[in-house]
Amino acid sequence: MSKQIYLVGGAVRDTLLGIEVYDHDWVVVGATAEEMLAEGFEQVGKDFPVFLHPKTKEEYALARTERKAGVGYHGFEIQASETVTLEEDLLRRDLTINAMAQADSGEIVDPYNGQVDLNNRVLRHVSPAFAEDPLRVLRVARFAAKLAPFHFTLHPDTAKLMSDMAASGELQALTPERVWQEVVKALNTNHPSVFFEVLKQVGALAVLFPEIEVLYGVPQSPQHHPEGDVGTHTMMVLDAAAKLSRDIEIRFAALVHDLGKGVTSPEHLPSHPGHESAGLPILQKLCERYRVPKRTQQLAEKVTLWHGLIHKGLNSQGEPGIEADDYLKVLQGCQAFKGTAMLEKVLLACEADSKGRLGFEEAPYPQTDFWLAMAKAANQVDNQAIIAQGFKGAEISVAIESKRRALINAFLQERSP
Repeated sequence: MSKQIYLVGGAVRDTLLGIEVYDHDWVVVGATAEEMLAEGFEQVGKDFPVFLHPKTKEEYALARTERKAGVGYHGFEIQASETVTLEEDLLRRDLTINAMAQADSGEIVDPYNGQVDLNNRVLRHVSPAFAEDPLRVLRVARFAAKLAPFHFTLHPDTAKLMSDMAASGELQALTPERVWQEVVKALNTNHPSVFFEVLKQVGALAVLFPEIEVLYGVPQSPQHHPEGDVGTHTMMVLDAAAKLSRDIEIRFAALVHDLGKGVTSPEHLPSHPGHESAGLPILQKLCERYRVPKRTQQLAEKVTLWHGLIHKGLNSQGEPGIEADDYLKVLQGCQAFKGTAMLEKVLLACEADSKGRLGFEEAPYPQTDFWLAMAKAANQVDNQAIIAQGFKGAEISVAIESKRRALINAFLQERSP
């Protein structure tokens, strides 16, 4: 068999959909690893038949088959040789829309009717072997989010297969790093809520993110949350954050800011007193479980803890709504006296929280300008002048805090009618 090279996977799919293609993956049929190395390709790993092009650094993989031989997504026996056909290689892929190849001539090789499913906007598994890799449950949910503008739906057979996989316990075999990697990719889409909604649809949200699953069905004040329960609100907030910022940290903070509402005592419902502090340990356990980067966790903690007070900074009449000490606590908690970068991120997540409500999607959020102006006013402290007054040791920080409180009070008096 003579060597043939095909463009495969997402590049073919996205080209047919008219989406800009950033990455090109290639499959090589009829070649050996020795031939690839002789042509100057660099092998990725010792045992995996994937090579980097000597100039473009794009990935070229030898056509291969995979056979389940153990637990989880690690348990595969890979066979790569010059006798593996293109059709056999495409058969091991997850979805029909990802199992197409394009020859140099431009001809589309589509043995599993990916173009039909592409036109019908259907996400359908290629073969029963889909069930052998639990990571595919997350990948399909992520593809649904990526392709949300095209309104793809799960084929019923694929949804059933994913539900069976979620119920089987196989998802527990996924490493924290792989789950978080898929979450990051989903958060990078324009409609990240779709990722979590698909996981919920197939029962995987309860397995992987029970903290989010329990938010569905939890009531909120109809006056402030006409959209309904906390789960619905959370997904609206996540998509609002995606519109406001490309920053993954802000989007993640938006996703997890209300976890405390999932543990509110029934007698308090539909109110959620103290949900901010109640959400903190829940968030911390989730971040520990998936080894979320510290910076990402820290922003999420600040949004979780302070979003309630930030919303109250100005009341509905546009007047100061909380006490000077509370303003100072928020500014200190959001590191506003070390620069406003952290506070600005927190405020973006809070704006998403405000806009993630039915009927409030385009409503202004005056809190942002108010809090930033207050931070600027409260930061006009001359530390050297305080030291010059004779304060020493711990007295210095007390004097600085007192001065900041005085500056906040002065700022509030200017804002009061």
